[in-house]
Amino acid sequence: MKKILIAYYSHSGNTEKIAKEIQNKTGGTLFEIAPVDDYPKDYKACVDQAGKEIKSGFLPKLVKTKVENIADYDLVFIGSPNWWSTIAPPVSAFLTENDFAGKQVAAFITHGGGGMNNTMRDIRNLCPNCEFTEPLVLSGSGSIGQIVKWIDSMDI
Repeated sequence: MKKILIAYYSHSGNTEKIAKEIQNKTGGTLFEIAPVDDYPKDYKACVDQAGKEIKSGFLPKLVKTKVENIADYDLVFIGSPNWWSTIAPPVSAFLTENDFAGKQVAAFITHGGGGMNNTMRDIRNLCPNCEFTEPLVLSGSGSIGQIVKWIDSMDI
């Protein structure tokens, strides 16, 4: 049986709902990716800040950057909202701080209409030498059925 890590960043709660459902289904360890400074609650202010950060390559400081005993995990679920056609800056910071080489990576992306865009390209660039599963891309938090079907398609 694989040891599973579920690392996620969630601003609105959609990505967190999926992460918790993955944990319910797999028994994996949850790891919330949290920036030291929260993003604004106001939608426009959040979008503006995220856009500036992404364009400049800014990586926010995280409350906790490293996963303890990362070597023990076989499968790493990475969850992020799609912001400006890519992963949220806290997820970029997290992936930059941790080495997932040799691990299986399963990405789950939430969006409000933007789909996957460049999210997987950018995750792959930040996680070299990993084996990737088919990603899960959901509008909002999707449905439990979609999440369960995706997990069942993996060799866990």
